Order: sequence, then structure tokens, then C-alpha cells
Amino acid sequence: MKSTPVTGTPGHPWADRPWTRYYGPGVRADLPLPKGSLVDLMDASVRRFGGRTALEFFGARTSYRELGRLINRAAEGLRKLGVKPGDRVALVLPNCPQHVVAFHAALRLGAVVVEHNPLYTDRELRHQFEDHGAAVAVVWDKAVDRVLQLPADVGLRKVVSVDLISAMPLGKRLALRLPLPAARKARAALSAGTPSARHGSADRTVLPWDRLLDAGELRKRHPRPAATDLAALQYTSGTTGAPKGAMLTHANLQANAAQGRAWVPGLKDGRETVYAVLPMFHAYGLTLCMTFALSIGAKLVLFPKFDADLVLKAHRKSPATFLPAVPPIYDRIAAAAARQNVSLRSIRYAISGAMNLPVATVETWEKATGGHLIEGYGLTETSPISLGNPFGPSRKPGTVGVPFPLTDIRVVDPRDVRIDRAQGEAGELLIRGPQVFAGYWNRPQETEDALLEGGWFRTGDIVSVDKDYFVTVRDRIKELIITGGFNVSPTEVEEVLAECPGIAEVSVVGLPRAGGGEDVVAAVVPVPGTTLRTEAVREFARAHLAAYKVPRRVAVMDKLPRSLIGKVLRREIQDQLVAGRQG
Repeated sequence: MKSTPVTGTPGHPWADRPWTRYYGPGVRADLPLPKGSLVDLMDASVRRFGGRTALEFFGARTSYRELGRLINRAAEGLRKLGVKPGDRVALVLPNCPQHVVAFHAALRLGAVVVEHNPLYTDRELRHQFEDHGAAVAVVWDKAVDRVLQLPADVGLRKVVSVDLISAMPLGKRLALRLPLPAARKARAALSAGTPSARHGSADRTVLPWDRLLDAGELRKRHPRPAATDLAALQYTSGTTGAPKGAMLTHANLQANAAQGRAWVPGLKDGRETVYAVLPMFHAYGLTLCMTFALSIGAKLVLFPKFDADLVLKAHRKSPATFLPAVPPIYDRIAAAAARQNVSLRSIRYAISGAMNLPVATVETWEKATGGHLIEGYGLTETSPISLGNPFGPSRKPGTVGVPFPLTDIRVVDPRDVRIDRAQGEAGELLIRGPQVFAGYWNRPQETEDALLEGGWFRTGDIVSVDKDYFVTVRDRIKELIITGGFNVSPTEVEEVLAECPGIAEVSVVGLPRAGGGEDVVAAVVPVPGTTLRTEAVREFARAHLAAYKVPRRVAVMDKLPRSLIGKVLRREIQDQLVAGRQG
């Protein structure tokens, strides 16, 4: 099967993709892309790897054959709840087997999956539910009460409640029932038990996950989605402002899974063990775990949250071979493994994203594993990976690598995107490829601003390209804060803190962290005559925002620096805070 090449733009410096000469051994530049939808991808894996383990959760294993049956049963359950092609189905779940099943079941019906962080507050969930209008949601039982607090006009009618403990092995479930403090604490962290909200309300029905599966199996001839149909909405802050839904098609997600597979030719189909320590509600975890891992018949070991000790406990029984993560996770696993004398030598490949990868982290990890750790680059809008360092001697730590197969880049003047920058000159990165999204949900103007003629996506990142075409990220036009691998919109945090008693003005910025990434920092001006307690400000934020959005520091200032037209100068605030000046 021969692929159709994606040509570059005639006249720009890199139209013939010269970076492909630096690809790792065995990586194809003319990558053939799979046809069909993610439903076809999953069906193919069920056929090819039927008896092999697809999912492992606290030791409980699900084969590919059983996973296929569960997906069909959940699809029939969702159909009987009224889900039709094109409908949005909201998932508010941590990593667990039910998450994988619900995701692929919704796709089987031609519905669009909308992923949500299960730790979001009701305020954060409200914005997204108002935007996408899902009538059915599959929700972790600990988040059910928050979801039921959403106003009636968001359109949500049916909630499926998921108990994580039910997916665990019998021995683990019995241990969690013991009348011991440790068991009670662990049980409370994983499940809400039987909250009163489980029974729903006058305008909403709540049913348990097990009952959803009692509906039988979806008939084989049920219409399937096309490759060009929407598969998922992933909420992102984009370049600025409140989060908006990036529309990812089946073709986008399939293409990125295939590109990831091609980037690591040493992987063996049906024989790898991939650890899902990244949340699958995040674009990075969604692609590398939910689609990429299952497309190669890997055993996907699921963790509801990252815990280095829990990872090492699982590693002793099912050693990982491929680990996608973010830099702090690699540091913590390596340190814990050294303390506990656990070998990590089975992990041959690791790919880091979402934040800068320190060279020290690479050196420590590769010494511990004997494998490779490389950095990639991507955004939710590119499904998400678009560039990566090669797995091989041509890699350049400190850069984000070169474009993936079938991916083109341009570096342009951010004030006039028609002007290409020369090699070595900084400019805004544009990306084009089969993984680039279809636009923002219900945001035609933002879509027009982000997607240029010819399919080029404006990343908002300032980069430079060296003589070997390796890309280094220099700065961001956008004012997003990246903390722990997650994007935080300063505007969203400011809107919350503006309602905090005692605050007259607020500006939120990101300050660089020693280990990479940024801290969310709020610069506030108190109401005249008010004594403002910084911890009270953080307590207010915690009540309305997910933990990673809560400012790590609150700096009290006499006034905020502004431009001549009155715009708050975030960059100047950053400079003052870094220099230790306030006021």
C-alpha cells in the first residue's frame, strides 16, 4: 500500500522535508495511513490479539476478546439511553477499564466522546457541558454529585455511575472492605460508596455501570462512523481565553497513532506493556494509551492516578516496556526504584511531552533503564504529537526534535504569516499534517484564526530551527501556563479570583520552575483598606478550580503595571516577580 505524499509549500525553505534524513533507523518517511475509523482499529486488534491481555487494573486482566464484547455491550446500553450518531457523550473518569470501554462504545455508535477531568469543580464542568450539550455522561461515582449539580438547562439527562473498585480483582475488593483505617482510606479514595445522589433527580436518571452492560450486545450491522467523522472533543485553552473544544476526527487520531507507531519501529505488536500513568482525559494520554497502545496489541496497565510506589508494585509483576509520561514522573519513578532496588531495565522506550525535558532527567532515566528517553512536541489541536526526537544517535536533547512522518512545518513572522523565517531565526511555528484538528467546536472565528489556508495550524509557539532542522521552543505568543503537563488559562483563573472578597485587581502569570514547567502565580491588588490573607485567596481558588489551577503563590501588589491603553502587562509582572520586586 503506497501513501499519498503531503507536499510542502513551494518556495518555503523546507518544502522537500530534508529532516527525514535524521529519522531513526527503520522509520519510514512515506508512512501509509490506515483507512476507516477507530472502530475498525479496535475491531482489528480484537481479531489479531483476541486471547492476549488488553487491560490490567490492580492485577485484574481483560483480554482483547473480552474487551470487544464489553464495548459492544456498553454500546448497546448507550443506544438504549438514546445515544445516536453525532451525539456527544461526556466521560468524567480517571484511568480505569470502564473508561476504555465507554470511549470505544460511544465511537461504535458514531457518537462524539467529550473527555473531562474528573477532579474539575462544578463551575469548570458547567462551562464545558453548556458548550457541548451532551445528554448522556459516564461519570466516576466520586464526581456524580458534582455533575448532578449542573443546571437543568445544560441538557444532561442520563448519568452512568462508575465504581472503580468493581473493576478490581476479588482479593483486592475484599481487602478494601476490611474494617481497618488503611482500607477505609484507600476505599474512600477510589469510590464514593452509595451517595444519595446515586438515585438522580427529577430531571436526571442515574444508573450504575453494571446495569448499562445488561442491555445485550449491539447488532453487528449497526451503522459505523466514517474516518472523517468527529471522534472526540478535547477541551483546551488554545492560544488564549477560556477552554474550547478541539474537534478531533477518527482520521486525526488514527493518523497520530500510526505516526507514533512508525516513530518506534523496535516495538513488537502484541508483546509490549504500556503504562497509562498519563490521564486519558488529556490528549497526550488519549492518543498514546487509548489508541496507540491498543492499536499494537499492547497490554495497557491502567493507573487511576500517578503513584510511584503503585507503579513499581505493578512493574514487579508486569514489567513495563514503553512509558509515555512527563519529566517529573520519570524523576520520581527513577528515585523510587533506586530506593527500593527495583530494576527498570525492561523499559526500552519512553517519550516525554507537555513540558521541557531536562537533560539531567534524560541522563538519570537512561542510566536506570538502559533504554531511550526522548522529547516530543504537540498540542491538543495536533492529536497531539507533531514533532519528536529520533530514537537513535541523531537525537538532540534540549530540542523537541523534527517533524513526524507526513508532517510539514513552517516558521513564520508572527505578525505576517506569509513571511517565512530563515533557518536559525525565531518565528511562529505552523504545522500541517493528517493529525491537525478540524477546528474548534462552535467557534468559527477562533477556527478561522487558527487554521490558515492550505491546512496550516498556528501553534502560537515561537521556535527556531537549526541547520539540521531540529526545532527548539523559545517562547510562547500565547499566555497559557503549563504546569505538570496541563494547560492553565490565566484568564480563567483571573475570572475566579476576581470574585474573591478583598481583591480589587488580579493578574495571573506563570513563573518557571527549577525542574521544568511553570507555577501558577496570582498578582493581586487588595481593595483599599483591606488586609488580604494570601492563604485565604488560595482557599477561595481551591473551592472553584481544579488543584493544578490553584495559584502556588499569591503576590500582593500596590498596582498592576499597564500599557498606555490600560492593558495589564503580564510579562512585566512576571519580570517583577522573578526579580523579587512587588508593588
